[in-house]
Amino acid sequence: MGFLKPDIPAPPPPPAPAPEPPSFEDEEREQEAREKMEKIMRARKGRRSTILTGPGGLADEDEKIKKKTLLGE
Repeated sequence: MGFLKPDIPAPPPPPAPAPEPPSFEDEEREQEAREKMEKIMRARKGRRSTILTGPGGLADEDEKIKKKTLLGE
């Protein structure tokens, strides 16, 4: 202890380590994600099953509408 040099207080102790965060990958979350995906796939399948024709229209050649190619035909 000197006149020109005052005593320095001791530094505080380091903080305790933080606890481990809970794991994001657990069985409950995986089950919820799986159920959500199944629900989405059921909804997609439900809408698709109502469309009875393909993107090109009807598949049968006999049922296609034939347009006239020249005037007078």
